[in-house]
Amino acid sequence: MSKIEKQAPQRSLMKGMLAGLVGGLAAVVVKSAAEKFFAARSHGEAQTHTALAERFPEKMGRLLTAGEELAAAEAIHWGIGAGAGAVYGGVAEYFPAATAKDGASYGLTLATVSNRLSGAQTTIDKTSGMAAHLVYGVVTETVRRFVRKRLG
Repeated sequence: MSKIEKQAPQRSLMKGMLAGLVGGLAAVVVKSAAEKFFAARSHGEAQTHTALAERFPEKMGRLLTAGEELAAAEAIHWGIGAGAGAVYGGVAEYFPAATAKDGASYGLTLATVSNRLSGAQTTIDKTSGMAAHLVYGVVTETVRRFVRKRLG
């Protein structure tokens, strides 16, 4: 093999998931910052992670304090971002078509799921969620690709 020819990196589920996890965490940071520029949720619609945290009391058998609810919402937010990124990285390792449109397709898919989970009803809520998740998908893919190349 000549120096010009590059050998494609060998597939590795663990490396793919690690790269996706790092990408997902970076994307949560950027998505959170980007959401400050998008239209606010109308009619008090909760974001998905907040809506899920509000359901915890039913499962725990007691009400959460305001601090516990905030902590639960943040844990869910970061956990979903990291987990979704890791799954995406693993899938991208074996099905490169999943990275179509530099992660934009992935972000819009997550927006659809998020809108269903949060119960977003208005056009503003749905559009804001789509824009934020589009950012998440593109950042996840950009960072995943960068990290995966460094992992070899």
